[in-house]
Amino acid sequence: MIRVLIVDDHAVVRQGLRFLLEQREGFEVVGEAVDGAQAIEMVREHVPAVVLLDLLMPGTDGITALREIKRVSPATQVVVLTSQQSDSGLFEAIKAGAGSYVLKTASVETVVESVRAAARGESVLDPSVAARVLDEMRRERTGDGPERLSRREVEVLTALARGRSNKEIARQLSISDETVKTHVSNILSKLQLEDRTQAAIYALQQRLVPLDDALDKPR
Repeated sequence: MIRVLIVDDHAVVRQGLRFLLEQREGFEVVGEAVDGAQAIEMVREHVPAVVLLDLLMPGTDGITALREIKRVSPATQVVVLTSQQSDSGLFEAIKAGAGSYVLKTASVETVVESVRAAARGESVLDPSVAARVLDEMRRERTGDGPERLSRREVEVLTALARGRSNKEIARQLSISDETVKTHVSNILSKLQLEDRTQAAIYALQQRLVPLDDALDKPR
C-alpha cells in the first residue's frame, strides 16, 4: 500500500483527492492537512511514502513545509500539485526537494500515476514545467557538458531521463541493480546534482534525450 498524505487548504480539493486515490487499488490516505504546519506534524506522526502538496496555503506555505518535510522524513517523496505556474515557485520547489511537479489542470490519471511514480522514487514533471526548468538549468550550467561521464554513465543517465526505474535500467543494460545505483550516485556526484529529477533535466539540457521522451510520461 502507498501511504499518502494530502495537503491543501481547500476541503473540496482534499476530499476529491482522497476519493480519487481510495477508489484505486494500492493507496492508503493516512491523513489530510490544511496547511504546511499541520503537514509537517502529520509527516512526523505517519511517515507517509508520498505527500501530495499544494504550494499556495495560508500560514506555513508549501515551500517552507516542503523543506521541513524532507528534513523530518528524507524518504518521504513529495508531489507538488498546484495551480501555481510562476517560475519562482517552480524552481524553489525543485530546489527544496520536490520529486514531481504537477499542475491542477492535469488529468486524473496523471495525478494518480505521479503518486505511483513518486512511491517508486521516480519523477513526473508537467511538460511545460519541464521546458522551463530546462531553460533555467541551461542558463545556470552554460559550459557544463557530459564529457566528464563514462560511456556507461551516459547510458544510465539517458535511461533515467526516459523515466526508467533502476530495475528497468539494469535489465536494459544487462547489469545489476546495485551497479545501476552506483552509476546514479556517481552521476549525481560528478555533475553536482541533488537527485534523479535534476539528473533527468540535465540530460534534457544536454539533449541526450528529446523532451517528448522524458519526464512528461509517468511510468
